Amino acid sequence: MPQSLNIHDHSRGSAGLTYVYPVVSRRAGGVSVGINLNPNNACNWRCVYCQVPDLKLGTAPEIDLDLLESELAEFLNELLHGNFMNERVPEDLRRISDIAISGNGEPTSAAGFDGIIEAIGEVISDSELSLDVKLVLITNGSLIHRQTVREGLGKMAALNGEVWFKLDSATAEGRKRINDSAMESEKVLENLGIAASLCPTWLQTCVFQFDGAPPSKAEREAYLELISPLTKELKGVLLYGLARKSCQMEAERLSPVSREWMEAFGEDIGKTGLPVKIFF
Repeated sequence: MPQSLNIHDHSRGSAGLTYVYPVVSRRAGGVSVGINLNPNNACNWRCVYCQVPDLKLGTAPEIDLDLLESELAEFLNELLHGNFMNERVPEDLRRISDIAISGNGEPTSAAGFDGIIEAIGEVISDSELSLDVKLVLITNGSLIHRQTVREGLGKMAALNGEVWFKLDSATAEGRKRINDSAMESEKVLENLGIAASLCPTWLQTCVFQFDGAPPSKAEREAYLELISPLTKELKGVLLYGLARKSCQMEAERLSPVSREWMEAFGEDIGKTGLPVKIFF
């Protein structure tokens, strides 16, 4: 009997395919069909909580669109009409909640991103998916300004699309420590504005203890100050903690924040006027 999927295992190879992989997602509340545009484990950031082994600095390789389309079409058909759901998915989560462009690196680093979205859209239109199944882009937001990415986001909006834009810290020091990113707050806000103008956009924020300490008061205040003016631009905030162990060298220094701490931070975010969803 094949091993069942669970929220603690987001292995990209669980279906034995190059680009397509299923996970049981706590944020999505069902089966999320992942599309991994970075099978070479390359990313332009190195987040300390990243679960990708052998992560390296770089960009996505050239994407074989024909292979991506065939894998996605065949796997969606298996989920809808085959035995995968019954054999691999807990009974209460046997629904396709979204198609998530994510994987082992920054997906928007793939050349011709707009063409990739178009190809995915063609598969979706030819499938029997429910119209409420979302197409989600999970991104660190660093390359949103590129023309091909902007055009791709416009196409996503027509496919019931959403952007989940990573913001783990509102300070330059915090982004360097958590994401190994030198991205300035002004650039974060600029790219966030571009994303939100083209496609419905959520912030996704990971909170955790570093060396036994949760994010500092200064970090929390900077975060709230940055997001407070964005209530009309954003859909809200996806606030989540650690569910799986990091594969980075900082792994042993990381631990979950308490439920009480996360709920209190969620309440503070809610006071800005932005909806917040919490995932422990």
